[in-house]
Amino acid sequence: MTRIYGCITALITPFSKKGKLDQISLKKLIKRQIENGVHGLVPCGTTGESPTLSHDEHDKVIEITVKEAKRRVPVIAGTGSNSTLEAIRLTKAAEKAGADASLQVVPYYNKPNQIGLFKHFNEIASRTKLPIILYNIPGRSVVNLETETIVRLEKRNKNIIGIKEASGSIKKVKEIISDCSKKFIVLSGEDSLNLPILKNGGRGYISVTSNLDPKSCSNMYDSFVLGKLKHCSELNKKLSKINKLLFIQTNPIPIKFAMSYLKLCENVIRLPLTTLDKNLTSALIKEILKLKI
Repeated sequence: MTRIYGCITALITPFSKKGKLDQISLKKLIKRQIENGVHGLVPCGTTGESPTLSHDEHDKVIEITVKEAKRRVPVIAGTGSNSTLEAIRLTKAAEKAGADASLQVVPYYNKPNQIGLFKHFNEIASRTKLPIILYNIPGRSVVNLETETIVRLEKRNKNIIGIKEASGSIKKVKEIISDCSKKFIVLSGEDSLNLPILKNGGRGYISVTSNLDPKSCSNMYDSFVLGKLKHCSELNKKLSKINKLLFIQTNPIPIKFAMSYLKLCENVIRLPLTTLDKNLTSALIKEILKLKI
């Protein structure tokens, strides 16, 4: 089974000025990520604007990511949905494309209870051979995937192997690590908590910031596992302000602006999201320049 650990980038999806999928920029972004040492890639997640991608675009982004990664790093395809049938369809397409794993978000909007969540993830897991990383993000989905449900899902399904935990609760992370098996992978889903979660037993993080500065983000993890804690803390401090600024408006609005400032993509984002407010750009530019990317 593919090892999943370290700094895993939640890739943006670049669009052309006309709003079409920009395949050339996507390939360049993937190349830049791998050359700068990231340990994995997540296409079609929240940062990749998955809710506004058509099924064809969704499949294409994953297909390109798998092809460009060339097995150098694992590709964890975002294939979740608030429709169980749609999640199964997206997951099967990702499996066919050669993805290494699937990221499955807690269903949003329809607010299932814990029984519904268990059945949803259990059904998806039974329909694919791909390893599955659950994705708990109650700030967006409203519903919180409870630790008891996570434990049940791991016990029932051999291919449910971990979770991206973005509830903002270190207590929740500790509960999951304590109650699940030792092989269960816990990944941070909030850049501001990457180091605290590592210190509490996390195996890595799925990062927005690493789109912008993949070298520093991946080096921070490498320094941690090598026991170079001073250097790790220095990198965490260096990234702390940009981590906050990339969430001054809804993700991925700020990261799209930041990447366009570096001329890595167009500052194009799909409705209902809009581009970063002009009065917020100067603070973000100032911090980007400090990174000396």
